[in-house]
Amino acid sequence: MNDFRFGPAEFYLVGFEGDSPDSETFRALTDLVSSGVVRLLDFVVLTKTEDGEVEIRELDEDGDILSLGDLAPIAAGIAGEEDVEDLAELVLPGHSAAIVVLELSFARELAQRLAAAGGQVLHSERVPAPVVNAMMDILDQEGE
Repeated sequence: MNDFRFGPAEFYLVGFEGDSPDSETFRALTDLVSSGVVRLLDFVVLTKTEDGEVEIRELDEDGDILSLGDLAPIAAGIAGEEDVEDLAELVLPGHSAAIVVLELSFARELAQRLAAAGGQVLHSERVPAPVVNAMMDILDQEGE
């Protein structure tokens, strides 16, 4: 059987006010990682100054302010410089964001099982949650 060390990874750009995420943002992430639904591959906090300069902040630079508790990214650096620059373009001056790279644990197992059965994932596409929910609302209304 093929043993996949990692499954698909997704980059999320999470915006927030101020220069660091609040404790609820961290809790949402740590809860998901602790449940095993995802694995945290990388985490980068950036702030874009009013002048448009991008400042990168490391998790351990600020001690408890940017702490994920006992969690540590298992592939720190997977969000490369080019990724950070590209995603920073989406952050407004004077705002901050976190680049969160998550491995989808279920998708690793799916890919591994399909490979063991002789198949392979040729393509996958993510439909954003707001789009799915809007479509389900339309379908629900049509069914009434």
